[in-house]
Amino acid sequence: MIDVRDLVYEYPTTRALKGVSLRVAPQTITALVGPNGAGKTTLLRCLAALEDPYSGTVAVGGHDTRSEPRVIHALLGYLPDFYGLYDALSVRRVLSYAARSRGISAALAPSTVEKAAGRVGLLDRMDRKAGELSRGLRQRLAIAQAIVHEPKVLLLDEPAAGLDPQARRDLSSLLVALKDNGMTLVVSSHILAELEDYCSEMIIIEDGLIVGGQAVKVKDVERPRYMLEIATARSDLREFLAARGGVDVIEADDYHALFTHTKNAAARAKLVRDLLGAGFEVFQLRRIQQGP
Repeated sequence: MIDVRDLVYEYPTTRALKGVSLRVAPQTITALVGPNGAGKTTLLRCLAALEDPYSGTVAVGGHDTRSEPRVIHALLGYLPDFYGLYDALSVRRVLSYAARSRGISAALAPSTVEKAAGRVGLLDRMDRKAGELSRGLRQRLAIAQAIVHEPKVLLLDEPAAGLDPQARRDLSSLLVALKDNGMTLVVSSHILAELEDYCSEMIIIEDGLIVGGQAVKVKDVERPRYMLEIATARSDLREFLAARGGVDVIEADDYHALFTHTKNAAARAKLVRDLLGAGFEVFQLRRIQQGP
């Protein structure tokens, strides 16, 4: 999905990127890790076609950022470290403005806004002003702005900065859900302990270079299996689970379901809440240990 080759970027007094090369596969979450000043934000801005590199190439979805920047902008969403919201506007109006500015027609904007808000869990706050939201909910609204046009690639610069532990767990769950729904994500982060919750690869950047010259596998990305058992038969169990983001049903009957899902605890907790909210009498949810 993303192909960077020999990327060099220079500011007037320093060379921020020194021949960076990397590839990001589709429908993955890649973390950019490194100290302040290492070049993470510069790299993200080059990926977003917001900076013109001194030399080298960047391609997103097969499109070159230099020759087709507008195509790149349509393909991706970008959440900078310091993002802006119109605090006096409601969540609905903030997202409506974002949708229309992205070229979504007036006829399609309402449904598009509802979908984006639903993906980040803000449907119950559509009429609240952005300035009244907590830090974590403002972050969700900012992400909704970035995905309202349903991009194929999402770039996030330090999205967990300033969030409390629960908000960070919620963010991890959201990123996994976006990936499972088809997006490719690149996330800049300092919080190494939480990367295993959602990242498949980690790129360590130091002094404008990738340490080791290539990405590091964070974990085996094979998703675990879970067995769900409910106390009262429901013929719609398979259908309900199949409609959840990130759930792949292997087999199911009216009482049981075997499916794959993320290792992320917050995502599993949300799934259970969704089941209970829909009236399913959850008896147990357990992970199935697979072979070595």
